[in-house]
Amino acid sequence: MIIGQYNYNLDPKKRLTIPTKFRSVLSDGAVLTRGIDGCLFLYPQKVWEALADKLSKLPLSQGNARSFARVMLGGAMDMKLDSLGRILIPDYLKDYAKLDKKTVLAGLYDRIEIWDEDRWQKYGQTTDTQVEDIAEGLKELGI
Repeated sequence: MIIGQYNYNLDPKKRLTIPTKFRSVLSDGAVLTRGIDGCLFLYPQKVWEALADKLSKLPLSQGNARSFARVMLGGAMDMKLDSLGRILIPDYLKDYAKLDKKTVLAGLYDRIEIWDEDRWQKYGQTTDTQVEDIAEGLKELGI
């Protein structure tokens, strides 16, 4: 399980340190891709393979399905941690997420989201009322 929030700096060579706590789940490889809401998703290899399998089965006749598969699969890049536990963020993904120097890595059970720190803070400025409204809507899902 991947949980927790960590702040790290993207170095001048576009390398990002992965928190020690997350490294073991990425030891067999990982995949970095465009995320939703302006962040990047970093998946452990096995989780990515299951997701990619589902995406490959989406109906080609539906435009939204094709678009989503393009974003997720076409934007994906295999990752290996270097000896210091870092990954290299490709330019196109760095640009997509508007990553500057300061980043936030958020563990979300089966993936890590990588955010520009300013964007993360703006996204996190949810009011108590908004959180309650979201929680109300999730009742339908049994949460």
